[in-house]
Parts: sequence; C-alpha cells; structure tokens
Amino acid sequence: MVSEFRGLPSVDKLLSEARLSHLQESFPRQFIVDLVRSRLQQERLSMAGGGSCPSTEELVTAICAEAHALTCPTLRPVINATGVILHTNLGRAALSEETRAAMDAVARGYCNLEFELDSGRRGSRQTHVEKLLCQLSGAEAALVVNNNASAVLLALTALAKRKEVIVSRSQAVEIGGGFRIPDVMRQSGAKLVEVGTTNCTYLSDYEEAIGPRTAALMRVHASNFRLTGFTHTVSLEELVGLGKQYDLPVFDDIGSGCLLDTTRFGLDAEPTLGQSISLGAGLVLSSADKLMGGPQAGVIVGDGGLVSRLKKHPLQRAGRIDKVRLAGLIATLIHYLKGEAVAKVPVWRMISAPLTEIGERAGRWAAAIGSSARVVEGETMVGGGSLPGGTLPTRLVAVGEEGRRKSSQVARRLGQRLSAQEVPIIGRISGQVLFLDPRSVLPEEDAVVLRALRDAAASLKLSR
Repeated sequence: MVSEFRGLPSVDKLLSEARLSHLQESFPRQFIVDLVRSRLQQERLSMAGGGSCPSTEELVTAICAEAHALTCPTLRPVINATGVILHTNLGRAALSEETRAAMDAVARGYCNLEFELDSGRRGSRQTHVEKLLCQLSGAEAALVVNNNASAVLLALTALAKRKEVIVSRSQAVEIGGGFRIPDVMRQSGAKLVEVGTTNCTYLSDYEEAIGPRTAALMRVHASNFRLTGFTHTVSLEELVGLGKQYDLPVFDDIGSGCLLDTTRFGLDAEPTLGQSISLGAGLVLSSADKLMGGPQAGVIVGDGGLVSRLKKHPLQRAGRIDKVRLAGLIATLIHYLKGEAVAKVPVWRMISAPLTEIGERAGRWAAAIGSSARVVEGETMVGGGSLPGGTLPTRLVAVGEEGRRKSSQVARRLGQRLSAQEVPIIGRISGQVLFLDPRSVLPEEDAVVLRALRDAAASLKLSR
C-alpha cells in the first residue's frame, strides 16, 4: 500500500504547480499548504479503500475548487416563492426598508448602545426599546433577548428554579427544531407539573395541582398545531383569575409576537401582546421574527417587578440582543407606533395583498415561462409557527402535470434552474408539479423573478 501512495505528488510538488502558485498570491501560503495536506490525506484514505491514484492535475483542480468554495459565502439571499410567508428554513420574516437601513447604520461603526449621550454615563441597551414595547402592549416593563427560547428559559430560571410551574398537558409541546417545553423546563431547574389530558383541561385541574412549591401558572400557545374535535381549554382570563386567587403570576408564551388583529385579514385570531397584558398575564413572551415582522429576538413584556428580576439575572446577559438586531427591532416597532405596519412590514404586506394583484403578477410570471405554465388557484400559508392551519387564497404559477412523466421532468428541471440562479428562486414541488406563489414574494422582487423565469425557460426551450 505504501508503494501505491508513492504515486501521489509531494506537498512541495503540488505547491509549485502554476495554478497553486498563483493561488498563493490571493491567499496566505499556510492556508494553501493546509488544503494540500488535507487533500492528500483524503486521497490516501480513498486509495486504502480501493480507489485509484489521482493525477496531479486532478489534485490541483480539487484544491483550487476547495479554496474558492471556502471563501465564497454559502449564506445567500433567496427569493421565497414557496407560498409560506414565514418560512423558517428561509429565514422567517423579511424586513422593511427602514428596518434594514437602521441595522446597516449601526453596523457601520459605533453607536450609543449602552451610553447616555446627555450624561456621558453607562446606560442600558434596553432603554432604547422598552418604552416602545410598553406603549404598544400596555405593559409596565419590557425586556428583549436574542430569541424566544432564551426568553422562556430566562423567565423560568429566574422566577421558578427549584419550584413548580403548572402547564396543561396539551401545551407541553414541541415548537420545532427540537424546542420542547418539558426540556426547557428541566434545563431551567423548574419542575413541570402537567395537568388535564391531551384534549381537555379544566380550571379545576390547575387548582388541584397548586401547592406550596408552585411558582407560576403557564400558558403555551399551540402555534404550530391545532386540537380539534372534543376539546376544552382554559382561557387566559380564567387562568389569571385563578392566579390572583393564589397570588401566582401567569406566564403567557404567545409565540408569534403578533401586534395586529389577524381577523382583519380573514385569518383566525392570534393572541397579541396587548390582549395578554390587558387580561392580566404577569409575563408575556414571544418571538420578534414571526408575525411581528422584525429581526430575530425574544420579547418579554409584563409586570414591572417580574421583569426587573429578569433584568438582574446573570442569564439575561448570556442571552442579550446585539446592537444590529436591536436597531432593526426598534425600526420595526416604530412602524406599528405610526400605524403603518400593514403598508411597510413585509409580512403584513404579503398577508394583505389583494387577490386581484396576486393574480395579475402570477399571469406575468406564467407568460415569462411560456405555454408550459398556467395560473391556478391555491393557498398561501402564514407559517413560522403562527396560525396553524391558517391560509390565504392566492394564485399560483404551475408547471407540470401529475402523472405525466415528461411534464414532471420539466417541472423538476425548471425548479433546479431557478434554484441555481445568482439569486436563487425557491418554489414548491407537490405531486410532480412546480408551484410558484407571488404572495410570498415582494412586488419589488418581480423584475428579478421575471428575468430568471425567462432565462430558465429559454435554456430549457419552454418559452415556445
């Protein structure tokens, strides 16, 4: 085997090759040396398993490709034509122009993140956002951390460690990505006390579980599934009343961070920060990058005394928000304060877009592809762990037909061409048909979409 390895060129021999010598003008020599050694080791392992010895040219080509791949960012903007507005795998909420500008402004240099300009003393990053959140929710105090998982963990650790928190069995849920309420509860040091059954929980179930070690009652919004049939749940108002009777706070994890009445748009009612506060929840916890439409963050609003205890807890620093996302969240909240969220925040622009406008855009998209495309009726999902089962009527561009092999191949190839664009366009394949939904794409992105559709259709000879 050692004799077979002798067919591999030495490190120095490879480094002297013209293309690798040229590469060392753009990258540090040690970086290229490490790539060469790594590639040679991979080839030795391959040859030990029966693989053939590569040529010097093949090795150089592979090393050059790896060098460029490592230095080309893999995190790229895409256009979301899947028909899922808050697509978790595609980064959830798109941000408004003002939000992006605010984030860019503080990212370019220094800012008064924790500095009081009038006194010159150290300040708190929370002061920039707390009044906004209190104004919009009616809460006494507010705190922002890096995501809602951090918010839940912080609240439970700071206020219920080594104590008990009562939760309905139907709400001991997995939100997604392995985030399970029982696991978070265990990590916080709090003891989860499940009450009721999977489908029915009554106020008496909570009351019977209250004991000397009870720290709080907790409601977790079923943000990504729906219980139907014979069910019974306890309202937040009832839970708060029970909490007051026993001097226990209620933690309300509403998930989506909604600040608007979703029924205005033909959707089911989604709990809002303001509603939970008005009903008396001690703490309301949510994400900022779902229906709030901002950057990733965890929002906590509620009772001043409870929030103050969270601010002082060491875990708060471990989960604190950075300056860039804080600036983006502030800009997003200002849209709501000005009453312009529906016109400015992309998630609400998409939700509120008239069906006639969606249909006109779908028609232009289909025309760009040619006779292989047609416009059909469909449904857009809100997604992102919000409004489970909630959809909006839309118009889809469809390519391919179920059961027809040649047609389905066209759909697959077009989908591949679109996802290989400089700005990839991500659609949805269902039943051998490629669907593209304009509702989850902002109108200002249409020029890019139309150009990509024409180019892809021409390359596949679909436009005739």
